[in-house]
Amino acid sequence: MESRTPSRRSVYLWGLITSLGVIAGYGAVLLANVRHFYTDDTESQYVPLWVMLGRRLRDGDLPVLVPEHWMAGNYSIEEAGLLNPPQLLIDFLAPSFDNLVLYATVVKLIFAIILGLGVYRICLAYGSRVQWAALGGVSIPFTGWLLFFDSASWMTAFTGTAWLVHAWASGVRYARGKSSPIPVFLFLYLAISVQYIFPAAEAGLMIGAVAVGEWIYQRKWQPAARLLAVSAFAALAGMATYLPSMLSAKVTWRGTAQINNDQFLTVPWSESLNASLPSTLPAFSSWWGYVQPLPVVYIAWFLIPALAFIDWAEARKAWREFSGIGLFAIAALMWTAGPGTIGPLRWPARVLPMVALGLLVLVCVLLGRFATVKEWRGRAIAAAVLIGLLWIRSFSADPHNVLAHVIAAVALLALTAGVVWLGLNKGTTAAVALAIVAVFPIAYVQVARAQPTPMSWNLPSDRAEAKAAFPDFAGTTLQLGDRALIPPNERTVDGAYGSLVFGNYAKDVEKTYVSGYTPNGHFYFGEMLCMRWDTSVCPDAFRRAFAVEPSTGKPIVDLMNVDRVVLHNALYPDARAQDPPAGWKWVDYPGHDRYISVLEREGGLISTRNGRVSAVDGGTAVSVSETDTTSRVRVTSDNGGRVVFARLGWPGYRATLNGNDVPFKVVAKSFVAIDIPAGTRDGDLELTWRPPGWKIGGASILAGLAGLAVFQWLYLRGRRPERGSSEAPDAESIPDSSLADVTR
Repeated sequence: MESRTPSRRSVYLWGLITSLGVIAGYGAVLLANVRHFYTDDTESQYVPLWVMLGRRLRDGDLPVLVPEHWMAGNYSIEEAGLLNPPQLLIDFLAPSFDNLVLYATVVKLIFAIILGLGVYRICLAYGSRVQWAALGGVSIPFTGWLLFFDSASWMTAFTGTAWLVHAWASGVRYARGKSSPIPVFLFLYLAISVQYIFPAAEAGLMIGAVAVGEWIYQRKWQPAARLLAVSAFAALAGMATYLPSMLSAKVTWRGTAQINNDQFLTVPWSESLNASLPSTLPAFSSWWGYVQPLPVVYIAWFLIPALAFIDWAEARKAWREFSGIGLFAIAALMWTAGPGTIGPLRWPARVLPMVALGLLVLVCVLLGRFATVKEWRGRAIAAAVLIGLLWIRSFSADPHNVLAHVIAAVALLALTAGVVWLGLNKGTTAAVALAIVAVFPIAYVQVARAQPTPMSWNLPSDRAEAKAAFPDFAGTTLQLGDRALIPPNERTVDGAYGSLVFGNYAKDVEKTYVSGYTPNGHFYFGEMLCMRWDTSVCPDAFRRAFAVEPSTGKPIVDLMNVDRVVLHNALYPDARAQDPPAGWKWVDYPGHDRYISVLEREGGLISTRNGRVSAVDGGTAVSVSETDTTSRVRVTSDNGGRVVFARLGWPGYRATLNGNDVPFKVVAKSFVAIDIPAGTRDGDLELTWRPPGWKIGGASILAGLAGLAVFQWLYLRGRRPERGSSEAPDAESIPDSSLADVTR
């Protein structure tokens, strides 16, 4: 009987094949659309954020808060990954690249390889042969939702999944005595600290399933308990990432914790029957109606037909060993069907990568241990029936593309026949080679068929060209525009994007604009300017921006220390026909007047005059020093007064006057203000901001590391042979040859 423990050489060889396969798959996707990995949130949120954060990091600053970015400026609650070392490295390198498509694609390719190797490791941990483990590793980045959403757009979901799969593999190995707790802790922390809640929640679901599975398999509770304890320590360390969001939620759009259900992006379980037909276009409600334009429920072409070529009698005997995989897949499948919102977790379709992960790992492990071509004729008929069911379900969901579904079903029949023939005549390696190679043209056809992608903003990707085309706007700019009013043919650097910014695009061109792309916007500030998540505003925003705040007698733009207001001509077509507000003037920017009308202050920049002091009542306030998180001001007031700052009232502020704590308030539910006691002379007023809960977060990191140290000591102590004993360790305690060895 063949050993289930592969040689170190074969493990590394097939790990290399997995990596090369992922690279080849990326090449196929790029042939179909060179911008595939630079679309939607990647171009509008993540990559510009990397550029801005990288510039700040190079200046020696960790930008937890940038006040001039206002609604999107609290980066301790955005998807910035400020406590995730690999993400900080990505940020640090980003400003060195002008070609943002190239940089985003390379970064995502690296994480796709990490993801593929993680699935490869999971399969090996459950005893799969290396060939089938490699097939799972190559296939996972090209499953539907991962390919068209997470890797194309939602970068933090993608990176979180890449770390999660390694935590899974390391968790199984730790529970089975083949690895230390350090890799489990490390990979879980990385998955949690990407600063996106879905990978954190999914990691918890995965660990729970693995722990229960190991209890069922090993029939003792101690290994599962150790795994849960180490995972809890990782969660404790990762808590620092989410404490600021939790403690700031009351002033954000995500401020209400609720559980409810709706049909938007909830996926019926029946759509899983589409998992192997590449042409599938599933039916559920999303931004594009009911029938989707992208094959987001597709998993792998071989997934369903392969079920006919598993020796189920033998598999049933070993079901306990991989019960954790099944539990995880079932739990993920149930989640995709709803509820639609669980607190900050909305849109259950986002969990489709976990369904793909669970089912792909399960099938590849079953193939890797129980694949058979005995009685192949009967099995071939069963496979053909399964493919027929795939066709029926895909046709039912999307009857208008019947020909595409027929072609896809015929292709599946041919591929299945080819793999079976190779398995019969050439062996496992040849059969798996064909299965892997088939991944590449399928990925190409799927991406090519989806063009033009419905997700692209088409933001300029050449930073040098974009900066050269953009107006030379110094200081802080408030743009009032609507992205929906830009015609598709004008979304170019020579068109509207040479004058207007939406999302985080201002960070690409290195300009300071109010707000940016934010899923966690400040509720009251957003209401005040009717500003949305992508910086778009309603037509009433101009009136609101210049409205006078009653308690200060100053317009909102003055309280913000805004230097310039840029009006989108499509939203305000008659703006230049109106007289400018008092203290402002219309300024011409040749070459840009087609898209924008620009108001600037008659007296020049205001943001550089007196720090972030924006209003003083009943006294004087002179800025002494300014950083993003601290304002020091010398204040004087004979009869009592108030200082208002151009700072958004995020939780986390503290004020002292001459070293003594003083209370602060929020004007218009947005601007930080401090009352100055009567009789104050040259008082030293200091306003500081720290991410709320930062002390607790720091303590939780230390506690998590301390717990890990204890369990690492217990692990090493348990492996140490007793003094004087010459007995060799048993086979179960010897680490197997897997990629986890390099992390121990």
